[in-house]
Amino acid sequence: MNTQQTACPKLYIGIDIHKRSWKVHCATDLFAGKSFSMSPDPKQLHSYVSKHFKEYEVTVAYEAGCCGYHAHRCFESYGWRSLVVNPADIHRKGKEKHTKTDKIDAQLIARELKDNRLQSIIVPDRKREELRSLFRRRNDLVKDFRRIKSYIKMQLLYFGIREPEEFDNDHWSHKYRNWLDDIMFEYPTAKATLESRMRFFRFVDQELRDVSTQLRRYCKVNYKKDYLLLRSIPGIGGIVACGILCELGDLRRFNNIKHLAGYVGLAPSMYQSGNSQRTMGMTPRANRLLRSYFVEASWQAIRADPVMQAYYRKHQGKNVKSIIVKVARKLLSRTLAVIKTEVPYTIGVIE
Repeated sequence: MNTQQTACPKLYIGIDIHKRSWKVHCATDLFAGKSFSMSPDPKQLHSYVSKHFKEYEVTVAYEAGCCGYHAHRCFESYGWRSLVVNPADIHRKGKEKHTKTDKIDAQLIARELKDNRLQSIIVPDRKREELRSLFRRRNDLVKDFRRIKSYIKMQLLYFGIREPEEFDNDHWSHKYRNWLDDIMFEYPTAKATLESRMRFFRFVDQELRDVSTQLRRYCKVNYKKDYLLLRSIPGIGGIVACGILCELGDLRRFNNIKHLAGYVGLAPSMYQSGNSQRTMGMTPRANRLLRSYFVEASWQAIRADPVMQAYYRKHQGKNVKSIIVKVARKLLSRTLAVIKTEVPYTIGVIE
């Protein structure tokens, strides 16, 4: 009797991706499959699947990380269904929470794929991804800028050099920089240390200005409509607007404010047991960089917008950190509304 195949066989591939090697686990819809190591080359995996699973419908997944989305794009070009997943979404049972190896990670991903319990993160297109790299480069420069200023201040404190009262603030004017250049030490080695730090300070300062200018210019030209809508909101300046466009992409893809707040991390963690329910602070799952930008922008929004200021005053007397998070959530809601309605925000309009 001739037998006929009535359904397309399925192959599920879980990959634990690293720089030098991949740990791969292949499982079919009928069998558990096997694990093996291979070089980090999508073409090699494609050759293996073409040889051993020629007529199979392939689904592959790996955890988001430092290796980016190159493998994902290669897999999709082969006609495979590819998912890039958040590591926190990989369900672990019992002892799996206390035992972690590359092999186990690959097996867990394949198992979750097979059980249809995985959902991919949003993979940006190349244009947005490369723009995001420029925004994150700027954030690296901000960290370097703060660090070198701290080193210079530390050296002055260490050697007992007091700053004039007019310069005792966070703003480093040209007069203050010239004063630093003119400081003399008993021996030339300390002077050489300060001069080296001042050279690095000026380099980072100029680099930060150049990258910020490039970022704003690019967003104004390529995302002009959304950029101007965002800039109409009090508290959101050029850099914050660029950050929203880089990190979140098109805000229209979010269904509602709860969806967006959960992504940014301006949503509370909840704990409920029986009749007892309490909040546990902000959720640890967040885009931490963008969340910090919204919190900082909220302080400026309070100063510039009377509606935000009234909202802040209504909660005065409570924990300041909790209040500013509430303001940030309101600012986030306003951001989504402006983009979805495509109507610039008007200061002073009660929402």
